[in-house]
Amino acid sequence: MVVVVAALLAPAPAPAAQRRGDPPRITVAIVPKGTTPAQLAGIDGMGVGLISAGIGSVPAGQTWIDIGQGARINESLYDERLPLLYVDPGAGGAPPHVPAALWQRVRDRAEAAPADLVPGFLGTTLRRGRVAAGADQLAGPGAAILVDSRGAIVEGRRCLQHACARVGVLTADLGRLRALARRLHGGDLLIAIERPPPARDRELATGVAGAGFHGTLSSDSTRMRGYALSTDIAPTILERLGLPVPDEMNGEPIEATGEVDSGFVERLEDRLAVVGPRRGPVIGINLLIWVGLAALAGVAFGTRGLRAALPLLAVTVTYLPAALLLTAALQPSELAERLIAGIGAPALALATLRLARPYGALAIAGAVSVLAYAVDVAAGSTLTALSLMGPNPAAGVRFFGIGNELEATVVALVPIATGAALVAWAPRISPRGAALTFVLTGLVAVAAFAPGRFGADVGAAIGIPIGAAVAAVTCLGGGRRRRLLVVIAVPIVALAALGAADLLLGGNAHLTRSVLEAGGLDQLADVAERRLRLSAGNFSHYARTPMLWIAALAIVAGIAQRRRIEAWFADRRTAWAGLGGAAAATVAGTLANDSGALLLMIGTALCALTAGLAWATPQRHHARRGGLPHRQERVR
Repeated sequence: MVVVVAALLAPAPAPAAQRRGDPPRITVAIVPKGTTPAQLAGIDGMGVGLISAGIGSVPAGQTWIDIGQGARINESLYDERLPLLYVDPGAGGAPPHVPAALWQRVRDRAEAAPADLVPGFLGTTLRRGRVAAGADQLAGPGAAILVDSRGAIVEGRRCLQHACARVGVLTADLGRLRALARRLHGGDLLIAIERPPPARDRELATGVAGAGFHGTLSSDSTRMRGYALSTDIAPTILERLGLPVPDEMNGEPIEATGEVDSGFVERLEDRLAVVGPRRGPVIGINLLIWVGLAALAGVAFGTRGLRAALPLLAVTVTYLPAALLLTAALQPSELAERLIAGIGAPALALATLRLARPYGALAIAGAVSVLAYAVDVAAGSTLTALSLMGPNPAAGVRFFGIGNELEATVVALVPIATGAALVAWAPRISPRGAALTFVLTGLVAVAAFAPGRFGADVGAAIGIPIGAAVAAVTCLGGGRRRRLLVVIAVPIVALAALGAADLLLGGNAHLTRSVLEAGGLDQLADVAERRLRLSAGNFSHYARTPMLWIAALAIVAGIAQRRRIEAWFADRRTAWAGLGGAAAATVAGTLANDSGALLLMIGTALCALTAGLAWATPQRHHARRGGLPHRQERVR
């Protein structure tokens, strides 16, 4: 067996020995932990990048299983932990294999998960394609990449006599990696993977050498230069072999673009590593400081102090997303990022309030934050992915477009900012004109944040239209039945339009891959189960923090005091309509999203700040004739 495996993995002895058209030899080399992209870039002809080892923190065995099945899910969706994975090198002519009882546990675990997972799918596809596979004994659990559905590696004994395509797994230090790279010819491929698991909030260094791969690696799975997924490796191998990629594999082939830039890759990893850990110090602590200062103003100066502090607080928080997009571009130290956000956002808010008064300032701040992200996601999410309010690619879940934090912010800010703008600059607009304005801004926001080619957020296609519909119906008036029909119809139309846009533009968004291209009702049920279980876990996580309970109390107080809060808006009916739209969008997002608790807290906070601004800005002049009607006038 050792002779067979050695022959299988051995590269061609010399360039003259490999004829044009010879089947490719693909080698997956597991390199030592701590290998850097810069070290891999030193291998002649090797493109470099990073790969996400899994969703969140996963054991090394899960990374190998995910590579072999070409698909992965959140670790929390499995009913049990992955047992310790190992590969028996085989004896007495037996092929390398995962012991039968252990492999059965791996298969049962995948079968029980709410997804179409097939452990060993790569090995099975290679066997069916008559591609030989092999692994050296030092590959250890990494050899599981090539086991088939039975848990065994099909060795290529026939390749000792006849030329055939071959795929092998071995371990290699940098010296051996250089030797392997020098012997590549024709369609051969050498894929180097740093041994998992990576350090917390880090990724695995990866290199690919072979024709067409001398550059910086990426894939359509992430659309991020320098970043790919573990599940992209199997499609890369199959594409090079000329074999079709099965539908059950949801990765995309890795590709290389531009020049090899290990410095860029390492800077990218450093930035991605701090996105999650910095959210608390930069966002959370600054918010606490701002709220504390507003409360201190109320204690020191009473009502007068609160009436000055609350508009400043509302506009400051609305500017925060834009400030964090700026820091994503600058990539400063943690202290500098805290200062830029903590001082820059209030300074912008203060300047805007002096120029435009409260509602105008709120509208400007909302427009700046929303439009800044809209422009960036339309251009490829270069900065959004690095923002502390971005999708946090290091977590292994979302890599382009907007994440849940931005979704919650955008769906609330769009109607809030629209209503505030109408109060500031179109106080005499007709009810129909106001309703049309809400609808138009909602459509523009959906076009930017929902399609897979841009924001890639299905929740935006639900929350933003519902917010726009509720705001528009509030402006127009009408009975409850009419309102209910509009609120139900609008998201259905928006989702249909999103699906058509993704299919037409090839957006490859979550909606397209998991719903529109689902193989049947059972797969749709898996999607629904995944989202429900993740949402329940999200609420369970935040139930241990005071923020969720504060949000719940604010919601109860808002419902109980609805009439009083409405009176704070007086004749500024468009601002009231915008608040209603934001509340409805928040509720819709909470119900539809797998991070419902997060959306609920963020949306509730923005709605509360808008209500606080209305209280702090008493109406001094009645709306002029021709403006939106009072609530009492609509009832007539």
